[in-house]
Amino acid sequence: MKGLVRRRERIVRVRRVQHLQVAAAAAQAEGRALQLETTSDRLRDLRGSLAATPGVTFGAALANVNELGARLEKVRDGLTDAIVGARATAAEQAALRLAARIREESAVRLKERSDALWAADRERRLSRIAGRRPVRGDGA
Repeated sequence: MKGLVRRRERIVRVRRVQHLQVAAAAAQAEGRALQLETTSDRLRDLRGSLAATPGVTFGAALANVNELGARLEKVRDGLTDAIVGARATAAEQAALRLAARIREESAVRLKERSDALWAADRERRLSRIAGRRPVRGDGA
C-alpha cells in the first residue's frame, strides 16, 4: 500500500512539472503574439506620423515620404499573417495548459484517495493488533 502512495506522489510531482512547463510555453506564446501586435500598432502610428513638411513642395521629398509610407504599410501587412499564426499558437498552448492542469488535478485526487486508503488500512491493522493484546490489569 505504501508503494502505491509513493507511486502516486511521483505521478503528482511529474504532472506538476509538466503543467509548469506547458504554462511557461503558453505564456511565451502569448507574449510573442502581444509583441507582434505592439509592433504592428507602432508601425501604424509611425505611418500616421509621416507627413510632408509644410512649405516643402519638392517632388523628391514627397516621393520619399510616400515610398517610406508604402514600405511601412507593406511590413505591417506582412505582420498580419504572423499575428494570426501567433494567436493560433497561443490558443493551442492555452488548450494544452488546460489539459495538463486537468491531468495534474486528477493525479492529486488519486493521491488523496490512496492516502485515505493507506490510512484506513493502517487503522484496520492497528485495531487488529490492539485486539490481540491481552488487557493488563491494575497490577493487583
